[in-house]
Amino acid sequence: MSDQKILELFKNGKRSKAFKELYRLYPRIEKLILSKGGKKSDAQDVFQEALIILNRNLQKSDFKLTASFSTYLHSVSRFVWKDMQNKFSIQELHDLKDNEVSIFHHVLEEKKYRFAESAFRELGERCQELLQRFYFKKMSFKAIAEVMQFKSEKIAKNQKYKCLQKAKDIYRTTVKTVQS
Repeated sequence: MSDQKILELFKNGKRSKAFKELYRLYPRIEKLILSKGGKKSDAQDVFQEALIILNRNLQKSDFKLTASFSTYLHSVSRFVWKDMQNKFSIQELHDLKDNEVSIFHHVLEEKKYRFAESAFRELGERCQELLQRFYFKKMSFKAIAEVMQFKSEKIAKNQKYKCLQKAKDIYRTTVKTVQS
């Protein structure tokens, strides 16, 4: 199936069909990871990560696929694998082509997203609930105070601030731990 048809499947909400087509590209990624010293399980993880990055990018209105899906997934997979191995030399980073810089940026963004998601999951249930009500359900502090039984909306606001600070602290600690 052509890249254009796969792109149309995504645009028309037929994502499972589109992903089924993209999974046909897996053998190429497996070969890449095996040639770099990885195992089949590593190749599966890398390919899955590459598909997640592709999917997130396809949801962005400003994203333009400037290469074939095969080339794009190969490049993303290469960056994901190198990132997993922490093997980027300064020279390699300087030698990146423009399209590779963009792909590398997407890989790093996905990594940040995963750290943030992890920090959120480490929060207590009450903090998670409060943040979800405020950010995703767009509830007012007055409504949050009522539902979550805070004495006032000011207390709800202060609690949201504390929960957010705790999430940021967890995020920073995770990033520092991974970088060291």
